[in-house]
Amino acid sequence: MTGVGIDAIELWTGKLRLDLPEEFAPAKGEDPEKYTKGLGMFSSSFPDAYEDIVTMGANAALRLMERKDIAPEDVGRIDVATESSWDKSKPISTYIAGALEQVFDGDFTHANKGERKFACIAGTQALDDAYNWIAAGRNRGRGALVVTTDTALYERGDAGEATQGAGAVAMYVSEDPDVLEFESSQGIGSLDETDFLKPNQQFPSVDGKRSVQVYLSRMREALEDFERNAGDTHPDEYRFIPFHTPFPSMVKKAARLGFRHMVRNTDLEDELAPAIGQQPREAEYTDWEDYEEDIQAYMDDLTETDRYREWYDRVVDPTVDISHEVGNWYTSSVHIARLSALKHALEEDVDLAGEKFLVGSYGSGAQAEIHEETIQPGWKEEISQNNVDEQLDARQDIDFAEYEQVHDHHNLKKANDLEPFTTPDGEFVFDGWGPMGERQYKYVE
Repeated sequence: MTGVGIDAIELWTGKLRLDLPEEFAPAKGEDPEKYTKGLGMFSSSFPDAYEDIVTMGANAALRLMERKDIAPEDVGRIDVATESSWDKSKPISTYIAGALEQVFDGDFTHANKGERKFACIAGTQALDDAYNWIAAGRNRGRGALVVTTDTALYERGDAGEATQGAGAVAMYVSEDPDVLEFESSQGIGSLDETDFLKPNQQFPSVDGKRSVQVYLSRMREALEDFERNAGDTHPDEYRFIPFHTPFPSMVKKAARLGFRHMVRNTDLEDELAPAIGQQPREAEYTDWEDYEEDIQAYMDDLTETDRYREWYDRVVDPTVDISHEVGNWYTSSVHIARLSALKHALEEDVDLAGEKFLVGSYGSGAQAEIHEETIQPGWKEEISQNNVDEQLDARQDIDFAEYEQVHDHHNLKKANDLEPFTTPDGEFVFDGWGPMGERQYKYVE
């Protein structure tokens, strides 16, 4: 079968920026390092008054299609992953398609459209759907447009408020891709959980400490399942390992768990043993709490070794560069991490062609997926055409009082008008309400 994967990637960030240590922390009466060191975050992106999940997704998709010269008839399916939808019937993909048809001569009449929901992992599931559709030969030479878009807002005063963010990622999945090829092996870890959910509500209910443990448990299960299919993994096999990133410091927990698992029963474990000993084995314990205490102590020692630090700095840390500045984008989170790694490699002139990524996706509720990707020779030309830095630098800074106004404006329970902070230019904007209560959009030259 011809290789299938991501041919192009585009990002669209919300137009507004809130500085966490300078604006958010003082307003909350908290130490700025709670955010910069504790969460690993420095700023968050927010949508302006005329922005929402449709405009951000459509703008990312438009830039991708124009840059790659993709016409509507080249697109056989449009899948949108979001956990910020306001419509329980009509998928966001139809709104995005309708917006794009205002600009292109053709239309998406014969493109299958849908909306994926499983918290943050829905974007990866949409990529899986696109892969399966093409691999089954049902695409007729066409590609799939996958869009992840969210306004990740929490109730004001919620513990998760500092991790908020807003933005979208558009990806074109095709045969003979320029950026990366998906490998067929995958691992799944899934269990009915209530760590994070939105039962008929816009803002999430979250059990923060439990959510961290659920995230790590599902990741471990997914990695074990992946290895049953693909064979044992080793930390040095992968040039980058992008993880779902609700906040950058969370990735540190996932990374050390993954590293510990992958080095078990390897020469690398033996190499580290003189300094920190062998890993505790569950079978050697009769008391689970004793085992957990010892494995935690081992991981604490492991992360202090030069070998681990070198690996983390090279393989994982570059994947959170963008997240430091934009916050959590829910379904886009792991795809921002992948793009961040590619962008870092471009800037550092790293030759990635033929290298492998191991991608760890997660969605509360809860499910994790592990899969491999192989970087293709055309990745550098594709990523060099992204304008991530320009978008981030162009964001309008807002103070805390303005942030409160923005938050209220995007609270679906409140009806408050907000004058835009920025002027739209060559993009889609929200244009009011239609006769059936539908949201309407237009393209602004």
